[in-house]
Amino acid sequence: MGKYFGTDGFRGEANAVLTVEHAFKVGRFLGWYYGQNHKAKVVIGKDTRRSSYMFEYALAAGITASGANAYLLHVTTTPSVSYVTRTEDFDCGIMISASHNPFYDNGIKIISGKGHKIEADVEEKIEAYIDGEIDELPLAKRENIGRTVDYAAGRNRYIGYLISLATRSFEDMRVGLDCSNGSAFAIAKSVYDALGAKTYVINCEPDGTNINADCGSTHIEVLQKYVKEKKLDVGFAYDGDADRCIAVDENGNVVDGDLILYICGKYMKENGRLNGDTIVTTIMSNLGLYKACDKVGLKYEKTAVGDKYVYENMVRNNFSLGGEQSGHIIFSKHATTGDGILTSLMVMEVMLEKKLSLAKLAEPVKIYPQLLKNVRVADKKTARENAEVTKAVDAVAKALGDDGRILVRESGTEPVIRVMVEAATDELCEKYVGQVIDVIKAEGLMVG
Repeated sequence: MGKYFGTDGFRGEANAVLTVEHAFKVGRFLGWYYGQNHKAKVVIGKDTRRSSYMFEYALAAGITASGANAYLLHVTTTPSVSYVTRTEDFDCGIMISASHNPFYDNGIKIISGKGHKIEADVEEKIEAYIDGEIDELPLAKRENIGRTVDYAAGRNRYIGYLISLATRSFEDMRVGLDCSNGSAFAIAKSVYDALGAKTYVINCEPDGTNINADCGSTHIEVLQKYVKEKKLDVGFAYDGDADRCIAVDENGNVVDGDLILYICGKYMKENGRLNGDTIVTTIMSNLGLYKACDKVGLKYEKTAVGDKYVYENMVRNNFSLGGEQSGHIIFSKHATTGDGILTSLMVMEVMLEKKLSLAKLAEPVKIYPQLLKNVRVADKKTARENAEVTKAVDAVAKALGDDGRILVRESGTEPVIRVMVEAATDELCEKYVGQVIDVIKAEGLMVG
């Protein structure tokens, strides 16, 4: 990770960590970098945070000042920016979003012309420019100044693309959608309505400050209650920029990314559509997923946390399906990033083609109890590598043996260490996570 760019872009509190000046400089560099040999085109999307509008204009100002043209998709999803970038000949795309973070945070995700996360070496050059380590870039003059173009039509084409992927009508299916007061509010219901579903939508009234607030994929209990109250067939919750999807079955039970990988992976394998009969997971996936995969001959790979790493593995090995427990799921035939709405459509396909409820499809996976706690620290690397912390982690791993596991890692987007334990019971998870956190606290590494 760089100084500013983490695993999912440049993210932090708006005008505290990520400022308007940063956004302007990012725009200036991208406009210049991609426009050295031609008139560059950069497409920009944003989520519903109040600060997203501010950053949109700052980025567009920087891009056009460098002589490139900025195309505005307005409020849209991260996967739609990826889709438009790769299918409509843009040099790069930008999504303004802090995903599942609270409204006062924001972020800048840069997407390459191929539709995936930007290369690390370009991020490094942007950081060098922000810090004044690169000479000031030339400003465009006269007719060379770039234009800002309203490009809402690009978002509409993405909606049409999603609708085209459905293999059959959703008629008579009662579907609940939690749009998290975020990017999905302008897209998801349109897709499901067009496919004939009886669509029930909640958290679809963004006001700039309510994105992810007690709603969406990070507060799945809201959709669980709604699905049971309305007696729906299935529910899907998205995050702020709609690149994640967590499902809820007809009984109100959570079907997370691990279960979605199993359900879709098994179905694709049965239909000869799963390259190498392999799904790509991260190290955060549950042991129960792997045990269920073993029973049906599903192979799996494990990567570092982040859909960026999942996608790199998929490209390198030509795999069809990969994702994270958090709901970032990538179907490489259709997309180059996690796409929450697309994921929900693929789950619907399995349900309709197999004529089975979501609960029945998820039944073979017996999830191990898992506890994840975030510990805010002054320095992530120092905390993770502390000798006493390492000793405590090793002791837990030894105690768990083959009946569980412990994972301690640095967050890619926040100043926290994540301590995760899987074990036979919730009590054991709580015990072992607590042991490690107690050591972090005793070593004086915790803040706040």
